[in-house]
Amino acid sequence: MEFETIPTVPTADEILDRSFRRAASKMKLKRNKDRANEEFVRAVSQAIHDRLVKVMQSFPDFDSVPTFYRDIVDIMWGLSRVRKSLGSVGWAARWARTHGPGLAYQTRKSENPSRIRKRAVARLSSVVHQVGDDLKFLNEVRNVLRALPHVSDEFTVVVAGYPNVGKSSFIRLVSSATPEVASYPFTTKGIIVGHRMVERERVQFIDTPGVLDRPSSQRSGIERQALTAMVNLASVILVILDASEQCGYPLEEQFRLLHEIEETVTVPVLPVVNKSDIAYFDGYINMSTETGEGVSEVLENLLAFRKRSKEKGEEVPDQ
Repeated sequence: MEFETIPTVPTADEILDRSFRRAASKMKLKRNKDRANEEFVRAVSQAIHDRLVKVMQSFPDFDSVPTFYRDIVDIMWGLSRVRKSLGSVGWAARWARTHGPGLAYQTRKSENPSRIRKRAVARLSSVVHQVGDDLKFLNEVRNVLRALPHVSDEFTVVVAGYPNVGKSSFIRLVSSATPEVASYPFTTKGIIVGHRMVERERVQFIDTPGVLDRPSSQRSGIERQALTAMVNLASVILVILDASEQCGYPLEEQFRLLHEIEETVTVPVLPVVNKSDIAYFDGYINMSTETGEGVSEVLENLLAFRKRSKEKGEEVPDQ
């Protein structure tokens, strides 16, 4: 995944410090002190330009990344905000390249080159500090992007449902993922990916955060991450219901979420009732992730969708 290659974004002070050290080393080689001042300014402006351009180029073109990742970026920070910060960094780079040579040339014509050099460096420093907050923000974005799970174009089962209905427990039983499992809601704070080998091919399982039955405008960023996984990644969606209502949510609300998912996506949706060791619900596949009862049946039904899609020659949704 291209996010993994994004290097740490330096702060404004780090960029200036590296630029000054690079310029100072060049200045030592100049015998003519007046020209040395000129070359120092020129070297500083060039170093600032190069470093800022490197920051911009280290981020991918968000128009060309898979839809899932683009939506995640938009949910977490807003694409427009990320692009604005990258644009600000680009502005500072262009300023250094455009004005740097002129500032350097002024030192040659000055009667006091050292004073003009200090003034030129102060202007360049001021421009870099103007985008200091953008650099810090981009580094925060970079740190999160590098930690995003890698999702591929394999047959993908997205597990959805209300918080604490047993999604993470199911994922632990059938895949390589090891999500945290606890008895309180919203344990899953992001997308978790696991895999299972089936007939020498990998099947991808995605554990999503809990989603509540409420208007989209009221849903948190965590819930919206789950929804974008369903829309962009799923080959089939497993919706887990808790008939015991020990999850803390009425079964009626859970069914409303199920119907919303069915109306939103174009892929098959398999509803399954969990916690059958506490409450059995007629008319649906029942399982217990606590005892393991019914889990293999659920897995067989999910893989049957994979078999049918392969027989039909269907392609996995574009990610």
